[in-house]
Amino acid sequence: MQIRAIHAARAGRTLISCAAALVQLAGCAATRPDPAAEAAASTALGLGQPIEFRTDGGPVDESPVAGDTLTLGEAVRRAATTDPGVQAALARVRIAMADADQARLLPNPVLNFVLRWGPGSPQIEVSLAQDLIQALKIPRQSSAADNRLRQAAADAVTVALDTVADVQERYIAVQTLESLVPVLVERRELLDKLVSTARARLEAQEGTRSDLTTLEAQRVELDVDIAEARRQLREERLRLARLIGEPSGPAAWRVDPWTAPALASTVEARWIDAGLQNRPEVQSVAWTLAALGDDAALARLLPWEGLGVSIDAQRDGDWSVGPSVSTPIPLFDTGHAARARVTAAQIEARHSLTLARRKVVEEVRVAFQSLAAGAANLHLVQSELIPLQQQRRQQAEDAYRAGYTDVTALLLAEQDLRAARAKAIEVEQQVSVALVRLQRAVGGPGVAATLGQSPPTTLPAVPVSSLIPIPTVNVSHDSNR
Repeated sequence: MQIRAIHAARAGRTLISCAAALVQLAGCAATRPDPAAEAAASTALGLGQPIEFRTDGGPVDESPVAGDTLTLGEAVRRAATTDPGVQAALARVRIAMADADQARLLPNPVLNFVLRWGPGSPQIEVSLAQDLIQALKIPRQSSAADNRLRQAAADAVTVALDTVADVQERYIAVQTLESLVPVLVERRELLDKLVSTARARLEAQEGTRSDLTTLEAQRVELDVDIAEARRQLREERLRLARLIGEPSGPAAWRVDPWTAPALASTVEARWIDAGLQNRPEVQSVAWTLAALGDDAALARLLPWEGLGVSIDAQRDGDWSVGPSVSTPIPLFDTGHAARARVTAAQIEARHSLTLARRKVVEEVRVAFQSLAAGAANLHLVQSELIPLQQQRRQQAEDAYRAGYTDVTALLLAEQDLRAARAKAIEVEQQVSVALVRLQRAVGGPGVAATLGQSPPTTLPAVPVSSLIPIPTVNVSHDSNR
């Protein structure tokens, strides 16, 4: 009995030593990192404070915009803080946090208790087992979980950037259509005057039916354009209302007037470098590749899954206690297929990283060139086309007042001038959208604002709304003049 007690004591000390070693091994895993996804998204978007994570689903409609004006900054802020897609992405970060915490935990020991009845006294068997391989995997498992947590944070920033870029483009579309519709209406009024003049000339037998029919057809086409522009304006307002959290709202707010965009740097290479360093899509793939490196290390232990140590106690009259080890015999599954799968996944991730980096370079260069070309076109329209059309209109008015031409030439000149103004508005939209896409390509407005040490460079563009107003033609004179 004394010998058995000694054995039992030794076995108990062995179990305690194994447990202490496992606890120490688990402690080797570093503390879970906090990727601060809310702050990272806020920084990328250029917001002043971190985005608040909501634990409850939001209402269908958030509180309405204060006042009757919706600024672009307010639209961006509301979209970033109320969009359910952004909140869902932040929730996925919490899921990854929980996975990282779980990866640091020791597996629970298993207690087996067996009671047998038969001839003689009942037989009792008790064993306390601990999975050794699972404990050995803790450092690598926690590292892989941490990398996937960082990946989830980068994906959340991506969702926030996409949401805000969509808001910016919708806001620009509303700005453009709000400026374009009045110009089209003015052109429609001019066409009414042209049609009236052509009809009067036809009745006076000084015009042709073909001229009247052509002008009437142009008026109908312009009616279609006006109706289409108004439909698009309403749709863009509704889309913008949904993005800022007011899908059921009237969407009747006023928007800011268009202003020329400003670039922090006009060097393309600096934008490319910023995109490669800050794009969350690239960072996400890089963290995926790092996690797969941990998975590759873990795959080497797969054939020994189930290896455990335990303390067994048995009573068959007297108690007997002793340690035991259970181990698999890797005859059929040697882990080769699992290692090959992880290796293939690493190869895929490497190619995905190259693809992501190439896409960043492409998107930055396309957006940068589009912005430069759009700014040049806008400068050409505003500095040459519109002044020339204004000059032509003034010349037509002078000729009309002098009696050299009839009012048709003057109305046509004014019609072309207003068409040039509409063209400028369309190019303004192209320039603004190109800037939004350039900011998105480098990782957000916050990243774009940090480029360059000098003050931002304003592109050579003047809002059409600030041009000299076009005077209204008075056609009260004799139309047959």
